[in-house]
Amino acid sequence: MEDFLGDFEVTEPGNPYVPKPNAVLEKSFSFSVRIVNLYKWLFKNHKDILPIARQILRSGTSIGANAEEAVSAYSKKEFAAKLQISLKESRETDYWLRLLHTTGYLDNAMFNSLKDDNKELIRMLTTILKTTKQE
Repeated sequence: MEDFLGDFEVTEPGNPYVPKPNAVLEKSFSFSVRIVNLYKWLFKNHKDILPIARQILRSGTSIGANAEEAVSAYSKKEFAAKLQISLKESRETDYWLRLLHTTGYLDNAMFNSLKDDNKELIRMLTTILKTTKQE
């Protein structure tokens, strides 16, 4: 017999807890991995722009970290605030990606791939925030 309490699933002893998939958390984590790999590549190949590399590392990984925190929010207001931070960090990451591309540090393929992933996160976060505000 299983009971559901919000996002928590209580199962009989011996049955492991299996969390529900969360598209934003999965996408933001995957994007964070890509940003860490971008940072490592920039660190290895373009030490002249390490301050920018650190900025995109910070903003790009903060998206997922704040989304994770939102899951444990005490209230809908706190949930929305954490996701709003994720959205702001996504927009900042977009800025750094555009800057790196325009100045020739990212080629078209790298830029477009990262930009598309980030735009998808922005759309997802925007939709969740709009839905949350309507409730």
